[in-house]
Amino acid sequence: MDLSVEAIQQHIDQKTKPPGSLGQLEEIAARLCRVLETLEPKILKPVMFVIAGDHGIAAEGVSAYPQAVTGQMVANIVQGGAAINALSRAAGMEVVVVDAGVATSLEGITGQAPLLHRKIAKGTANVAEAPAMKAAEVETCLALGSELVRDARSDGSNTIGLGEMGIANTSSASLLLSALLGVPIEELVGRGTGLDDEGLARKRNVLSRAMERHGVPDDPMEIAATYGGLEIVTMSGAMAEAARNRMIVLVDGFIATAAFALAERIEPMTREVAIFGHASAEAGHTKALERLGVRPLLDLGLRLGEGTGAALALPIVRAAASFVSEMASFADAGVDGAESEPPNKA
Repeated sequence: MDLSVEAIQQHIDQKTKPPGSLGQLEEIAARLCRVLETLEPKILKPVMFVIAGDHGIAAEGVSAYPQAVTGQMVANIVQGGAAINALSRAAGMEVVVVDAGVATSLEGITGQAPLLHRKIAKGTANVAEAPAMKAAEVETCLALGSELVRDARSDGSNTIGLGEMGIANTSSASLLLSALLGVPIEELVGRGTGLDDEGLARKRNVLSRAMERHGVPDDPMEIAATYGGLEIVTMSGAMAEAARNRMIVLVDGFIATAAFALAERIEPMTREVAIFGHASAEAGHTKALERLGVRPLLDLGLRLGEGTGAALALPIVRAAASFVSEMASFADAGVDGAESEPPNKA
């Protein structure tokens, strides 16, 4: 079967519609055909991994919520009561929660969603004072992300979404994106969980000082160690592993985009498998998307995280798979196609 870019486009153009009339849906369909290596792609057993970790920089007052909320919200997700649970149910997506680095103990928490206890550390160090992670922790996070994806693949999945839970992780994401993409930190810092003007000014000051202290390392692994979050780097490892296994990755918002920027430096194929779910209302996400040169599917003013934008995008991705797999061609339907040359009006 010819799966060249040209052959896939010809296959899509032969469907009973004017060429390009399904807009961005056609771009998604072509990506699905390329990544899944078939002209009849199907989304199989999609899994939403919600990966949790705490951040030492929370001590600087960069979030409107206390660090204890991370563990409390993990419990809520496991018990099925969070937004990501509701939206994943609507999209037909399994939710799996992973403790990569929550500061508090999560032992004994049970509920609707499985909770994988993979704690690498009890949160990161305070990046305002020291590098957030050790090099060994970065390697362990990447390995954990790979493990999650390999297990999902073995269970028959070809599509994953990646969400997160971690108080102060917009700070880590801002620092990572600034270092990885070269966007000034002041253009990336936003209100996160809902900081007021005073809190936003404090956050900008803290993150600017962190950038001045650590600079921008040349090596992406060192950038991850300096500014990363345990959950964010684990997400990067999952994205890179999904790319190596030709699985579709649904990228959520601001935090997930930071994970993508790191994953692409690790595994360039990540760009091919990634579908960006939405444009977050978090300040800086638009800047990051522009610098990456990608276009998200939705713009609904979301800024919750958890993977919610990725879950909302899944029905659109399913629709793209359905039209390219099930829609009749002009030949099949006995319909005259568009003429390759316009008639001579002379």
